[in-house]
Amino acid sequence: MSIKPLKFLVFQHIACEHPGTFREYFAADGIEWDAVELDEGETIPELEGYDALWVMGGPMDTWQEDAHPWLKTEKAAIRRAVVDLKMPYMGLCLGHQLLAEALGGKVGPAAEPEIGIMPVHLTDNGKTSPFLEGFPETIWCLQWHSAEVLAAPEGADILVSTPACRVQAMSWGPKAFSIQYHVEIDETTVPMWGAIPEYADALEKAAGAGALERFKAEADERMTGMKADSKKLYENFMTASGFR
Repeated sequence: MSIKPLKFLVFQHIACEHPGTFREYFAADGIEWDAVELDEGETIPELEGYDALWVMGGPMDTWQEDAHPWLKTEKAAIRRAVVDLKMPYMGLCLGHQLLAEALGGKVGPAAEPEIGIMPVHLTDNGKTSPFLEGFPETIWCLQWHSAEVLAAPEGADILVSTPACRVQAMSWGPKAFSIQYHVEIDETTVPMWGAIPEYADALEKAAGAGALERFKAEADERMTGMKADSKKLYENFMTASGFR
């Protein structure tokens, strides 16, 4: 008897912010996935046809509903997926912020933007979370954000934190997880994102002229470890979601 393959739905907000290295893991597990490019006007399909929802990053902010009216529809879909359908959820960067806002949390401009290869730290909740099973207390990761979750939604557990950004990762219920920093990256990520005007401007404001080359060198130096972390995080997500 054949087993029906898993099918994931992915919300994207700019073509270059896709599941990245996770695509390799999807393929290895035979997972089918559909990307909806919301910034290009694509329509969200019926959620019931999917086993999990992944929401990626993007250059817009959660509060820019006038400029991007589809954000309101997206937040409603996220809330329905997580609260009503109890679908496993993975949110990265903007996807992290959208989950928080969809569930009643608060997102706003970061007092101190974080851009670069930086350490983040597990909270007490993070140390016992199945999502972060096997991770050390300090994780090196790629940050590129100028907005942040200012207040986590009611019922959320904060799993990872930094002095500049308290809500670096969180969980809500047993199957919804989100991360402010980037774990989907590979060797092409920094130069590709550096070509996006909004990202390049934020980088130069944070680190000065010529920062892109320094950033890429730092990312390349840590790439092996960051890719290993992404694989571990994927396995933890699959286990916590009941797919393993």
